[in-house]
Amino acid sequence: MIANYNAGLDLSYDLEFYALMAESFERSVRRSLTPEGEGAEWLYDQSPAVVLAHNTDADPRFIYANRAAQACFEYSWDEFVTLPSRLSAEAPDRAERERLLNAVAANGFIADYRGLRIAKSGRRFYIEKAIVWDLVDRSGCRRGQAATFDSWQDVQAD
Repeated sequence: MIANYNAGLDLSYDLEFYALMAESFERSVRRSLTPEGEGAEWLYDQSPAVVLAHNTDADPRFIYANRAAQACFEYSWDEFVTLPSRLSAEAPDRAERERLLNAVAANGFIADYRGLRIAKSGRRFYIEKAIVWDLVDRSGCRRGQAATFDSWQDVQAD
C-alpha cells in the first residue's frame, strides 16, 4: 500500500486505490461502492454518483475525483488533484465542513450529509444525501477521507 498519496499520482484507474476506497466503504457503510462486477474504470468513467477523496495532509488535498465530480465541481482532473479540499466550500461554510470531517474521523463515516459547496465558476450548490467515510487500509492505517453523493441542488441567486 502506498504510504501517502502526495506524489501527484494519477489514481483515476489505480486498482490499489480503488480497493482502498471500495473496501473502506464496504466495511463502514456495509454496502458496495460499485455495482457487482464493476470496478475502478466504471467508478471513474461511468458512475452517476460523485466520488471524491482527499489525503491526510494537514491541509488535505484532493487525490481523487471521478468524472461525475469533475462535472459537478467544474474542475479537470489536473486541477482537482492540486486543490485543497477546504476550497470546495466557501469560507463561511468551512467551519461546518471541518466539524463534518472530525465527526467522520471519530465515527468512521456519516450518511445523509447535506452541505453547501462551490464550483470553480462560483456556482453554489447543496450536496444532498452524501456519505463521507474514512479511507482505512487493511492494516488499520487512515489514508484519507472520501465522499459520494448523487444528488445536488444549485442555490438560486437572489
